[in-house]
Amino acid sequence: MGSTLVAQPEFIETDGLLSDDDFYRLTACGAPPGGDCTKRFSRWPVDQAVTVGIARMDRAFLGGKQKRAHAALARALQYLNDAGMGLTLQLAAEAAQADIRIYFIDTDGAAPISGTGIEGVDGTTVRGARVMVWAERKTGRIDRARIVFGTRLSIRQYESAMLEELTQSLGLLTDIRNPAYEGVSIFSEDSNASKTFGPQDLMVLRRHYPPRE
Repeated sequence: MGSTLVAQPEFIETDGLLSDDDFYRLTACGAPPGGDCTKRFSRWPVDQAVTVGIARMDRAFLGGKQKRAHAALARALQYLNDAGMGLTLQLAAEAAQADIRIYFIDTDGAAPISGTGIEGVDGTTVRGARVMVWAERKTGRIDRARIVFGTRLSIRQYESAMLEELTQSLGLLTDIRNPAYEGVSIFSEDSNASKTFGPQDLMVLRRHYPPRE
């Protein structure tokens, strides 16, 4: 069964705190509060761990940025694995073979990326960070994801951005634009202040991947 690029993150603008149901549906299927889904629900299979690795690090990131990137990934994996959901993520033994591959590309977003040969990356424009997810058309079963970081993202934002992009690579591809969630939710469109999960973020992860009994 073939897979297709599901989506790249978008956002929905709302006001005030949302109910758990509305918040979950917004992040998981792009539904505005009280509205219909605009995306198919997509999930990784939970029968084995999903592997993650940094598959490329251009010279522009060597030194302090490289160290911070690896530390941000380790931290994000710990937070996700401690979230109480029924999906496990682990660092890949071979990053080039990881289910979720992360690329630090020397691009400032001024022009489309070219010449990398990386699926889904050439032809895109990346200012900060970007995630792409592929899933089977009929079932919504995710089979791979790719995350790209560009040079315009501040090193101070690596922890928040890594946690956000990895979370979205689990099939939670819609952000929320709402002042009530700035600095509170990893899904906030206009803030990179959250370095941990808010209460509704944890609810979303556990609802999307119910804890194993």
